[in-house]
Amino acid sequence: MAGQCELLVVGAGPAGMAAATAACDLGVDTVLLDEQSSPGGQIYRGITATPVTDKRILGDDYWHGASLVEPLHASGARYEPGATVWAVARMTADSPGDGFEVAYSVDGQARMLRARYLLLATGAQERPFPIAGWTLPGVMTAGAAQILLKSAGLVPTGRTVLAGCGPLLYLVAWQYLNAGAKIDVLLETTEPGRLARALPHALDFLRSPYFAKGMKLVRRVRQAVPVVKGVRDLRASGAGRLETVSYTAGGATRTIPADQLLLHQGVVPNVNLSRAVGIEHEWNEVLDCWQPRVDEWGATSVHGIGMAGDGSGIAGALAAEHRGRLAALHAAAELGHIDTARRDRQAGPHRRALARAVRGRAFFDTLYKASDASRRPTGDTIVCRCEEVTAQQVRETVALGCSGPNQMKAFLRCGMGPCQGRFCGLTVSELIAQERGVPVSEVGYYRLRFPTKPLTLGELAALPQTEAARSAVVRK
Repeated sequence: MAGQCELLVVGAGPAGMAAATAACDLGVDTVLLDEQSSPGGQIYRGITATPVTDKRILGDDYWHGASLVEPLHASGARYEPGATVWAVARMTADSPGDGFEVAYSVDGQARMLRARYLLLATGAQERPFPIAGWTLPGVMTAGAAQILLKSAGLVPTGRTVLAGCGPLLYLVAWQYLNAGAKIDVLLETTEPGRLARALPHALDFLRSPYFAKGMKLVRRVRQAVPVVKGVRDLRASGAGRLETVSYTAGGATRTIPADQLLLHQGVVPNVNLSRAVGIEHEWNEVLDCWQPRVDEWGATSVHGIGMAGDGSGIAGALAAEHRGRLAALHAAAELGHIDTARRDRQAGPHRRALARAVRGRAFFDTLYKASDASRRPTGDTIVCRCEEVTAQQVRETVALGCSGPNQMKAFLRCGMGPCQGRFCGLTVSELIAQERGVPVSEVGYYRLRFPTKPLTLGELAALPQTEAARSAVVRK
């Protein structure tokens, strides 16, 4: 028999934790499912179990996550860790108010849950950074390296290079320095002229909570680490694993030895589940990514499904927290626990806090916009890691008449591997748009189907065979 709840929250990052807590406080029967083994999401990964006990290493912003965990556990929300959601179906197609049936797995066992309202708090993922050699052992994302630090207290040894752009790159460098790790060089790929374009947003940045902390962090890194600006043509090389990193800067090309290369060029919404459930998405021209269309409450184009946090648009951890609370208020009103007048009244403090949290974001977004060249690789650079498809193959297939990512699946199997397009989707859309000379919004994205995560035949066969369950699996 499937479990039941009024509100199902997917994802236990700042938005999901805040939303589940706030919903329970309003009397909503709430379940919180999360893939990780403990709450925190990516930004607060391992907050309850990290071996990094010296709080100076990860910084105060990380430890703020602990203030969300205790209220969650005390709220009465039914929290289930290690739970991977892979299918969603509406209970009754002609009666949207009946809710949804959700399929998920825990420890290899498939389960079903019925919910009247869904709130997706699926968070962000790092933007793909496809360079020559990025699939070599020794090359990983800066976010993955940060997870190793938070969850296991691991820092790299040997010659370490950080490369890319964005605040996270400097944050990881700062945390590594605090942990006693050595960074040989930081290669900054921010395009020349970006600062001038960001200056119109400088006043808000100066008034934001990011300015003083950010300047202190950047100053500390630049005092301890050689920083090369204006880097392009980044390349990783080696026989079987990373050995050297090559780049061009200031008109000269250099090759340096390296044991680890950590790549980063910003984060983008994790949209696989939101696309699979049929939510409308739009192309964000500033951040060069797809994001769901949501209103001020996080409500989406699909009745009964809301979104909160960076999965609905990149704004940072504090903003995600407040957006989670606003989405919870709306869910409580939709479920009949409060009226809209009370919803609007209680939303006031959260809206003001959200406005403070997003102040200065436009400066960051403009300054650290990833360059066209770093988003649109050429030649033999691998684009789809799962199927080992190169940029040149994608471009040549467009020349054959392939007009979009879904056709590209049929030609090259792009997006059909285990990651289901997470690492190649943006790149493939941009390459097709570039070759066709049209906006990315016209090209579109992969059509995603359930299951959105890999599962075994045993899990599938063990599911309760209701009509909704079958339609969740075969939905097209």
